[in-house]
Amino acid sequence: MKIARLETFAQRQIAFVRLTADDGGVGWGQISTFNSDISATVFHRQVAPRALGGGVDDVEGLCARLLEAEYKFPGSYVRRALGGLETALWDLRGKAEGKSVCELLGGRPRPIAAYGSSMRRDITPADEAERLVRLRDEKGFGAFKVRIGSVCGHDADQWPGRTDELVPTVRKAIGDDVKLLVDGNSCYTPARAIEVGRMLEDHGVCHFEEPCPYWEYEWTAEVAAALDVDIAGGEQDCWLPGWRRMIAMRAVDVVQPDILYLGGITRAAAVAKLAERAGMPCVPHSANLGLVTLFTLHLLASIPNAGPYVEFTIEPNDWAQAAYRPNLEVRDGLVEMPPGPGWGVEILPQWLQKAERQVSE
Repeated sequence: MKIARLETFAQRQIAFVRLTADDGGVGWGQISTFNSDISATVFHRQVAPRALGGGVDDVEGLCARLLEAEYKFPGSYVRRALGGLETALWDLRGKAEGKSVCELLGGRPRPIAAYGSSMRRDITPADEAERLVRLRDEKGFGAFKVRIGSVCGHDADQWPGRTDELVPTVRKAIGDDVKLLVDGNSCYTPARAIEVGRMLEDHGVCHFEEPCPYWEYEWTAEVAAALDVDIAGGEQDCWLPGWRRMIAMRAVDVVQPDILYLGGITRAAAVAKLAERAGMPCVPHSANLGLVTLFTLHLLASIPNAGPYVEFTIEPNDWAQAAYRPNLEVRDGLVEMPPGPGWGVEILPQWLQKAERQVSE
């Protein structure tokens, strides 16, 4: 089978790809979220022309050749667009073989524990603690992640004293049996990250994400060497040589590839394999309820070094969940992938009618 037609359906926050093969088979994928309308334009300019006519069975080879052909563009947008093609190819194959993508990857569909991921820094420590306790009791979450510092903050807190109040307040509220993770979003220099990290260790935090500017691998490695708490990172990294370097130098203890920032599940699985060889767990970044969290469930159920949970946002994601069915839900702390071949979801016609459609064939 060959790729005969590629369509995108885009809004600014999210975009989907419909791939049609020359035998009429159809697969659905997703371009990465945020500025997705721009990524859809990149898709038709730099991805679709190189993919049309390509074989649908050689996902890895097709994507590798495409990126080599676009060698002058090593950054994020081409890979965000490529993710739409790559995930559509997996859906097409799954439907053709009557298997889930997880099974195609060698795994077995299973419920996966979720950690509730807060995206907010505008919330007081008391209010954050209150809503996490409520979600613990309603949804059964056994782990939560909160935001500390400020985004690319040059050591500044969101407001003075917030982090030092937030961590003990949340820890006391959720109890010692619930795992607590934090995300620094590139806030700190090494010295300050180590200082904050020791406070985190005192309160039983198990995961300190992106403590330093993510592009400063040496800074992050310095923090990882100094602290006992696991240092996590990598969500922004879309270049495999960067991943090889990061893992080789032990810049992090936990790898967090984002399937759609990176360019697809095949490339994310390659990162997971590099981490497995180095004895590191993989807990992918999946910070919204577009299809990236669904893709991540399939990946986690198919790799031997999967971390103990999937990231599951606790923020309203109506803009994403209005696009497909069935939606993902957390029950008793677990989330299940929808049954059925491929990704097991339907992109809703009423959403597609409102999106901007482009076609390459």
